[in-house]
Amino acid sequence: MLAKVEVANASHQHFSAEICALYEASSKARGTGIARRNEEFISDKIASGDAVIATQEGKLAAFSFISTYDDPDYIAHSGLIVKKEFRGQGLAKRIKRFIFDYSREKYPDAAIFGITTSPAVMKMNSELGYKPVSYSELPASESFWKNCASCPNYEILQAKNRKMCMCTALLYLPEQDRSEQETEQHKLEAIERLWNMKMNQQIGHYLEQA
Repeated sequence: MLAKVEVANASHQHFSAEICALYEASSKARGTGIARRNEEFISDKIASGDAVIATQEGKLAAFSFISTYDDPDYIAHSGLIVKKEFRGQGLAKRIKRFIFDYSREKYPDAAIFGITTSPAVMKMNSELGYKPVSYSELPASESFWKNCASCPNYEILQAKNRKMCMCTALLYLPEQDRSEQETEQHKLEAIERLWNMKMNQQIGHYLEQA
């Protein structure tokens, strides 16, 4: 049975403590690249509709959330965590695709960015259309950078004046969607013009033969 992936709602609030414990354990195990969160923060994300959760038979399987910055010119998909017993099933990729599509609907004009040390997350983001960028292209908002304070590498970030750290920065611009849609529209219009030309030629030939 596949885990159910959905937008988190009030019925998932009781998972907040477990989610926080997963973040804490992951931070200690990896020693890098994941910020700790408290229960109030997770609860607020769930209440605001800015979280995605995966459950299976009533058990927590995975979690991720959306953060908004600069009202909200930028959004980030953060805190992707998959419980150990549910790994190796493609669940992380399902969560990434779901939250990516959901956030583009909820925040259609926002640039989507992420910072990560995980090669697997980098690969998934790349497949979704993210491009590597410098830290200067990330939001300047203090509310974003303070999230890094609990990361073991925060001193490196500070020493480098927020210009670089262990994480790779990735960015997806909403203009990419519009550009792709315009390209497809142009293709369809070109096909329609060719079709009309062909039909007009055939009609002209038929009239000449009549």
